[in-house]
Amino acid sequence: MRWGITGHRGLPAPVERLIRGELATQVQQHDGVDLIGVSCIADGPDAWFAEAVLEHGGRIEVVIPAEQYRDGLPENHHPTYDKLIAQAVEVHSTGMRESTAQAHMTGSEILVGLVDRLVVVRDGLPARGYGGTADVVAYARDMGVPVDVVWPAGASRA
Repeated sequence: MRWGITGHRGLPAPVERLIRGELATQVQQHDGVDLIGVSCIADGPDAWFAEAVLEHGGRIEVVIPAEQYRDGLPENHHPTYDKLIAQAVEVHSTGMRESTAQAHMTGSEILVGLVDRLVVVRDGLPARGYGGTADVVAYARDMGVPVDVVWPAGASRA
């Protein structure tokens, strides 16, 4: 089973706890040996999902949207990013240099093309910018990739 992840970043700590619990529950429904998680390993759900897959005995593949992608992530996330990319069994790249909205969407398109299902941490609202979670969901659905939305009751982006 190859699962991808996309989702909102910058979620408050109480929502993080809810989402981490939901992601762990999703991952634990599958045999860890056969599970491959595909992620861009950004801060938030991307990294939380990758960590849950690894903790369950699965493997991860990483999609890097751009050479400068890591530099655009919060500095406090860099150690987690570095740890996860070091554990990846395969790394995919867009070949783009600058970490732009187009690079992020291209990375997401590559991710969607690699997976059987897409787990989405999303509140259901429109994307806040091109390449946002809603755009990735629309692309996955256009490509026929099943989408599993994770958004626990009581969760809010505010």
